[in-house]
Amino acid sequence: MNIYFRFIFISLFISNAANAQGLLGKSQQVFTKQDSLRGSITKERAWWDVKQYHLDIKVNPTEQTITGSNTIKYQVLQEYNRMQIDLQNPMEIFKVIQDGKELKYTRDGNVFIIELVAPQRTGTVKELTVFYGGKPKIAVNPPWDGGITWKKDSNGNPFIASSCQGLGASVWWPNKDHMYDEVESMLISVNVPKNLMDVSNGRLQSVTELKDGTKTYNWLVSNPINNYGVNINIGDYVSFSEKYKGQKGNLDCNYYVLRDNLAKAKIQFKDAPRMLKAFEHWFGPYPFYEDSYKLVEAPYLGMEHQSSVTYGNGFKNGYLGRDLSGTGWGLKFDYIIIHESGHEWFANNITYKDIADMWIHESFTDYSESLFLEYYYGKEAAYTYVRGLRKNIQNDKPIIGYYDVNNEGSSDMYYKGANMLHTLRQIVNDDEKWRTILRGLNSTFYHQTVTTKQIEDYLSKSTEMDLSAFFNQYLRDIRIPTLEYFFKNDKLGYRWTNCVPGFNMPIKITVNGTGKLLKPTTGWDSISVKSENAKLEIDKNFYVAGFNISE
Repeated sequence: MNIYFRFIFISLFISNAANAQGLLGKSQQVFTKQDSLRGSITKERAWWDVKQYHLDIKVNPTEQTITGSNTIKYQVLQEYNRMQIDLQNPMEIFKVIQDGKELKYTRDGNVFIIELVAPQRTGTVKELTVFYGGKPKIAVNPPWDGGITWKKDSNGNPFIASSCQGLGASVWWPNKDHMYDEVESMLISVNVPKNLMDVSNGRLQSVTELKDGTKTYNWLVSNPINNYGVNINIGDYVSFSEKYKGQKGNLDCNYYVLRDNLAKAKIQFKDAPRMLKAFEHWFGPYPFYEDSYKLVEAPYLGMEHQSSVTYGNGFKNGYLGRDLSGTGWGLKFDYIIIHESGHEWFANNITYKDIADMWIHESFTDYSESLFLEYYYGKEAAYTYVRGLRKNIQNDKPIIGYYDVNNEGSSDMYYKGANMLHTLRQIVNDDEKWRTILRGLNSTFYHQTVTTKQIEDYLSKSTEMDLSAFFNQYLRDIRIPTLEYFFKNDKLGYRWTNCVPGFNMPIKITVNGTGKLLKPTTGWDSISVKSENAKLEIDKNFYVAGFNISE
């Protein structure tokens, strides 16, 4: 049996099991009313557009509490008088004020419905202030099972941080907790004990010392920001900085680490400007020059908080010192610096509207790791790395999740998603065109929230190919497409199997040492070849399987 990829056995097993159990689509899942309130654009959300937040909070490390307020400026899109504000248990809203009047509200789980009294005229800009507090959920396994992390550093000082993607920003502050509506700017005021520092998103505007022995740090975000990207990082920080000469001028780069880690950070964080140079080449200018770039040590692995990327990788290359690809190339860079910073383009600049489309963040960013390697170590290093990631693919469920219920798809959005994009690059077969496409994504959807359809349509148009079946296969199906072929009477017969209807991806092969481009469909086709002792090899940069039925 002449099979190029070892995937064939996995592919056939998955295909048979999936067909038997009806798993090629999505398995049945049960969702609650709370899932719908969290994940859908409800009537109480749709009528207003959030313009500005002023989050003004006090963090008490001893009591592990957060108290304060969020002043919400919004524009009325359609007249209505009921507003949904999200804040998760066990946090509580104490009162809501608009125009000097206290408003009534009711709670339904993690949702508060505010009853507005003043007329909400279409086109007007209004604001209200939500006062709240409590002990927010403690992060169990951040950043995956997030919340607030309350730790201490080696000197016994509080070391605190937020992480809440998926779970939602409303785990620690009240807001319109749906990704479709990004706030346009934000002021973050964080009061902490005077021996500590808070580092949040944007630029530090001022530090105010209070008589009670605390300090308030005021950070201004001047660009749109998604809710989960808003963060607090509190500790005994020291900092250093540099200016990166980038495609839009000088970019301020500021690095905050615990006092004892300064020397290590000055060495390890040299990957940050290297990252900026590579990703500006591939994706276009860093999207938040106005807000600077920061790398901030955190008491967990790390997260892509906009202009305030958090870092907890132990000042080691790889992923906590490991190479996720198993090729050796993953030890050439600090995974958290490269991956989480890559999200500044794919997650923070281009943001999904619904978490079901989380692949838009993770597939492109996981793929960005190989592009970083290509920029510094060449194409073979990059290609070897991304292919090595395939060993982590599970093909357990579709990459795209359920819509309107805050549901993520498979974790294959990382490694399979990266290989999907790597495969697409082989189809494009033009390195400069591919780079133009990636840069065009970031300029076309600059500071926007998007859907999978928008990204699919853009890629189909820019590649001048109908990629609908391609994306149906890799995003919505769990099977590995298989090139089934045979040699007979000086003919090579071939077709796609184990695939969605209409799958017609072209593929590069080598037969008897000669390269060829096939354009298979799900029906049999053939070309003339010398079939005696013929051998076929599939280009290993395509994420597919092959099966020779003539043996």
